[in-house]
Amino acid sequence: MTFTRRTVIQGLAAAGFAPSCLAAGDVDVTGGLAFGSSWRVTAGSGLDKTTIPTEVAAIIDQVDKTMSPYLAQSDLSRFNTAAATDWQEMPRSLCEVVYAALDVAKLTDGAFDPTVGPLVSRYGFGPIAGGMGQFRDIHLRAAALKKTVPDLTLDLCGIAKGYALDRITSRLQTLGLTDALIEVGGEVRAIGQHPSGRSWQVAVSDPTAVDFGVRRIVAPGALALATSGHVANGISGQYSTSHIIDPYVRTPANTSLVSVTVLAPTAMRADALATALCAVGPEVGTQLAQRLNISALFITDGTAAAVEVLTGDFAHHLLI
Repeated sequence: MTFTRRTVIQGLAAAGFAPSCLAAGDVDVTGGLAFGSSWRVTAGSGLDKTTIPTEVAAIIDQVDKTMSPYLAQSDLSRFNTAAATDWQEMPRSLCEVVYAALDVAKLTDGAFDPTVGPLVSRYGFGPIAGGMGQFRDIHLRAAALKKTVPDLTLDLCGIAKGYALDRITSRLQTLGLTDALIEVGGEVRAIGQHPSGRSWQVAVSDPTAVDFGVRRIVAPGALALATSGHVANGISGQYSTSHIIDPYVRTPANTSLVSVTVLAPTAMRADALATALCAVGPEVGTQLAQRLNISALFITDGTAAAVEVLTGDFAHHLLI
């Protein structure tokens, strides 16, 4: 039994549909580490490689200190470990993400549930300990949170990375960056155009391939793109176990649905929706995406459903 990690989205920043084109000389790339993975900004020649890393690192550090369940002193951990049911003052940024998480939870009838952290931990994939509850037990104000069950916890790992990407994109635009492809841990947002004048293009990898292989090429335009899958953080071997919990049955998600890629107006929403659709499996996930008109690409192993299903407007963004 081995742990495996894979980046499920890779920005094709330098044009073309073949990996050999990635070395094109009309773009610059800068990047670093983020949330156990990496971040990357691709833009035209002359990209500021001094200011951008400093600005991005500051945002990543702030999100970590506020929302990481792995840091005992984070605001999220402070909320989780407090056995109290009264209001707790929290940073507005944390409350903003909780609001978005609860909004997606309601929209998806609990397919996205930010209170499943203890179950994730029970199956060996996270640090959150606590009792079981449901997202309706969480209440919030602009700068305060309250839980109606004393040992209830929050897990924002399915949405916080998207929030960080939105923050980074906004900050870089404020600094004057007008054309760039920005990626954090496999989630992508594009602003403007590729230096060649065409749209930015993003490769969605084939999650069933042993080595990296391109499954689809997507032009996200102004939309954010996020993928949720089992391979990146699951356990593989004779038996496969996902790190994603199906909130409906409270067990690891069905791994026959290998990955879900979602396009949405913000990375935070795309992140949460991809998690939700992946959590509930190929049949329920597809039905949910169709009912809510979510633009998504479902990739399965072919055992229980079609190998590939497109919903919403996703097909309109496909180049290959």
